[in-house]
Amino acid sequence: MRWHDPLMTSVEGLADDGLARLVAAMRADEGPTFRERGAAAVRAGAAARPRVAEPAMAEVRDLVVEGVGARLYRPVAGVTRLLVFLHGGMWSIGSLDTHERACRELASTAGVSVLAVDYRLAPEHPFPAAVEDAVAVTRWALARVGELGCAGVPGVGGDSAGGHLAAMVCLRLRDGGEAMPSVQVLVTPNTDLTLSRPSTREKAVGWGLTTDAVAWGAEQWVPDPARRGDPDVSPLAVRDLSGLPPAVVVSAEHDPLRDEGEEYAERLRAAGVEVESRREVGMIHGFLTLHGVSAAVDAASRRVARDVARALPAR
Repeated sequence: MRWHDPLMTSVEGLADDGLARLVAAMRADEGPTFRERGAAAVRAGAAARPRVAEPAMAEVRDLVVEGVGARLYRPVAGVTRLLVFLHGGMWSIGSLDTHERACRELASTAGVSVLAVDYRLAPEHPFPAAVEDAVAVTRWALARVGELGCAGVPGVGGDSAGGHLAAMVCLRLRDGGEAMPSVQVLVTPNTDLTLSRPSTREKAVGWGLTTDAVAWGAEQWVPDPARRGDPDVSPLAVRDLSGLPPAVVVSAEHDPLRDEGEEYAERLRAAGVEVESRREVGMIHGFLTLHGVSAAVDAASRRVARDVARALPAR
């Protein structure tokens, strides 16, 4: 499958009225930027928001895997497939709680268990800490999936910076000659930390996530600008993408990261990797965490869940 446009009603370039109202409110907000607030203040604000404990799960369990915190969401009592999930947040500000609702919705709709990873954050823990944590948990899940009440070969996925980390997990495991996930699910992923693709300029401001916010996050995680284009940091800089797991890559039309995600999908396809790719027309970055904002946002999230269900079938 190549890029296609889901049938949506466009409102001022956005998928529907609810999303248009959200973006209008964002544009009217003259509050401080992430760069001005800093990681600690942004995290504190996110932590103050109440957790949404729905949809209901058969089990939600916090655990520690290879020294890394994680949270298991099991939608049903029986054996399921497993997706290791890496949250977004520019490597600096996301958490298990910011993606609580997203993981529950994904588990419920896809019918798979989700193991969310509480990887270390920058600037306290710069590169490669997050990659090391993501690899460690994924490696453990691949070897011990049955201990979680799951079966089959787990997949790995994430949104934004989490999509970047999921791609890096697959590259690290491939290069080490190790067992790999059955699929990589990359939702609006960072793949070029140099921020040199056209959409970083075309969608730099006015659509929620700004290019400057992404640049700030990259600075926190990889302080040396000369390193942000290295293959061990930016997946698009990797010359050989062959031998990687099948991929689902979802981009959003109004996202500064759009082009780098789409280019990575095409690079994977050219390397012989099976790729299902989709651009969510009229959508903005971070839609997995915007549940309830609009019907179009919820529909886009359900499409991702259906992607996961197809990639990790129950039988």
